This record gives sequence, C-alpha cells and structure tokens, in this order.
Amino acid sequence: MFSAVRACVAPALLLAAVSAPAWACTPVDFMSRPVPEASDAPALDALRLAYPDLQVSTDGTAVSADGETWVTFRGPPPASPEAALANPSPADQFMQVYPLGDDLSGRTQPYFDPGRFRNQRLFGMLWFASEGAARQSLVRVPFGGLADAAVMVTSHRGVDCQLGAVLDRLRASEQDLSRYFRQPGGGFNWRRISGTDRLSAHSYGIAVDINAELGGYWRWTGAEAGNVGPYENRIPAEIVAAFETYGFIWGGKWHHFDGMHFEYRPELILHSRIVQGTR
Repeated sequence: MFSAVRACVAPALLLAAVSAPAWACTPVDFMSRPVPEASDAPALDALRLAYPDLQVSTDGTAVSADGETWVTFRGPPPASPEAALANPSPADQFMQVYPLGDDLSGRTQPYFDPGRFRNQRLFGMLWFASEGAARQSLVRVPFGGLADAAVMVTSHRGVDCQLGAVLDRLRASEQDLSRYFRQPGGGFNWRRISGTDRLSAHSYGIAVDINAELGGYWRWTGAEAGNVGPYENRIPAEIVAAFETYGFIWGGKWHHFDGMHFEYRPELILHSRIVQGTR
C-alpha cells in the first residue's frame, strides 16, 4: 500500500566530480506521505514505511532486510533513557517521540534525545556493517547556490537525493541562508561518538553537519551529561523544516544538543506523525 520511490541514481564518477551531480531524482516528502490513521504498532509501521524492503516476523518480534538475518525488535525495558542510550534495542529508538516543527521545549528534559538511540545491529542491516561498504556508496553533494562547499553522503536508499531536495528548497528561500552552509562540519566519517564506543551516524553516510560555529555542540560547553543547560538556537526554523520534510531529524532538539547535526531518520519523522495523528 505504501510503496517507496527509489530516490536517487548517481554514477560512481560523481565521487570525484566538482560540478553539480547529474542524477535523476524523485525525492520523498515524508511530511505529506500518507500514514495510518491508527496503529497498534506505530514503531514497526514507521520502519516499514521508511524502509519498505524491511521484513517483520509474523509475531512482530524481529525485523530483517534479507529474510535471513533477523534482529530482535524489543529487548528488556531499559532502566532509564540514559541506560537505553548505551545499548538500545530497535524498539528503544522510538521510546521518545521526535518533536516536529519549531518546539524546543522537550530538550530541557535530561536525556530527552530522540534520535540518539541507535541499535548498531539494525543500523548495520539498514545501512552498512563495514567502513569499506559505506565508502563504496558515497556521493559528493555540493551546496552550490548556498555556499562553496560540499559533503559526502551515501547514495544507499537515496540519501544523496533527499539531501539534494533539502538544498533545492533552501536555495529557493527568500532569505540568504548561505552563512549556515559555509565551512560545514562534514558528512561521511567512519568514527565513534566522542566519549563512547558507539558508531556515529556519520559512519553510515546519513548525517550532515552544517556550519559548526552557528550550530553549537553540548560537549563544547563543558556541561555534564544529563545536565546540559540552555541551548541558544541560531538555526532558522526554515532550515529545520526543509530537512525534516525530506526525512532528516535535527540534533538541536536533543537535550545533549548538536545544533549543526542533521541525520536521515525518516522512520522517526513518520513515527511522530503516526503517534501525534498528523496527516
């Protein structure tokens, strides 16, 4: 019923290209895509809508991308969001509803970090289990028209095309948004999250950091985990809305804020719409 459109096809030669990519795109608008009016399993429904190749076992206890390797969906209930952050099950990724729009009030709650919960086995299945596999999928996406810069992201599941759609929308803005895209923090980078042994979303080529100076990052403030304090947001709502429309969540909504960070997680956008009844 809810079929997906292959978002982007780009030749490997684009990895070394300096001009704008010449791919054929049909980006997916996740803010207008139909979602169920009611759901007994909103997390599983959101996953299947975001990744239509994903299979769910008949009893709803496991998911698979190939029908052979299965990942248990729900584990023991975590003692706290802090505990879930360290070792989340796929179901724990949905324990906090990502807030759509320009509401930042949730981030004042300690460990309110919808999107920072990532099950590494599920991510390996949806994206890549090795650095080599991730690198083979990379495409250079220029910020042309906004700034003389570019980032490398994966072409898997059309992430490059979804990012291209974000940039096209922002180029058409009546505001001059160029300063937010100068000196971007980057895209693909196979690495661990600072202070942890968990892979960053950048490792899979699904995350983009825009201007780091304007975005801000909680660790740079010297704050303690779980007690980060206020966040002085300088990222316009127009930029956040464009990214969310095409499936990217924003780290500025986290208690442990990462205001430069946008991450392709369409399942969280869809889950929020299902749970909140947003049509």
